[in-house]
Amino acid sequence: MVDSRAGGGAPTVLRVVLGRRLQHLRENCGLSYEEAGRALDVTHATVRRMEKAEVGLKVLYVEKLLQTYGVTDQSEVDAFLSLARQANQPGWWHRYRDVLPEWFSAFVSLESESHVIRAYEPHYVPGLLQTEGYARAVLRAGMPHVPEEEIRRQVSLRLERQAVLERDEPPMLWVVMDETVLRRSLGGPEVMRDQIDHLMAAASHPQIRLQIMPFSVGPHPAMYGPFHIFRFPIEELPDVACAESLVGAVYFDHREDVTTFLEALDRMCAQAAPVSRTEAILSAMRKEI
Repeated sequence: MVDSRAGGGAPTVLRVVLGRRLQHLRENCGLSYEEAGRALDVTHATVRRMEKAEVGLKVLYVEKLLQTYGVTDQSEVDAFLSLARQANQPGWWHRYRDVLPEWFSAFVSLESESHVIRAYEPHYVPGLLQTEGYARAVLRAGMPHVPEEEIRRQVSLRLERQAVLERDEPPMLWVVMDETVLRRSLGGPEVMRDQIDHLMAAASHPQIRLQIMPFSVGPHPAMYGPFHIFRFPIEELPDVACAESLVGAVYFDHREDVTTFLEALDRMCAQAAPVSRTEAILSAMRKEI
């Protein structure tokens, strides 16, 4: 489990992957943190932090570790070092560092590299499916005192995140939203009509599944708050669950923790209206606005 408020820099997904690969190489050699640290003339804590993606990967350190771990194939070494250089490059979202909290930088990195994104949202339309007008209304409601320029930058970031759904191989996005989300008016009737139209269009996308949890269901397993689950097409990365709060987010990657989120979401998907009913539900709600 990682508390995003702890600081230390949000790692890119690639940095996490390379850290895990270094860990596997070290363990396969039977070396301890201390022994690997002596090879670099650094403390064992530095090696641990590299493996945990808590620090950047210095290319000279990585090269020395590969030698220490017996990686002799030069093409393999060159490929690893090339990935290390890439991992140290800031993500596209770095352009928004003036308005991007550290905890959310990690979120955007996970979102950008996932091939399956599942989510439960009891309050708002998820950011990947928001219109510009709706996004502005949500952000202004959550940050009533910030300057308009910051809101504009936040909206721009949110819309740029949505490019992940337009990739040649976009992730599968599977969202369960409470009926509350659509009953809560944000930005006025026109904004809400545009947002529902956008959701209806999104629901027809082959890579998007959208389900509505009606009031009539009553209590359900995930009434504690919103969360996301990210799955990656990379062997070294486990599923990651993210639970948000007013001041940040907590990321879970231990199997038993993530399983708890997955089981709750699976039960909710069984309780919610089926995907085939989503367009009809949205259309009916739009007529009420």
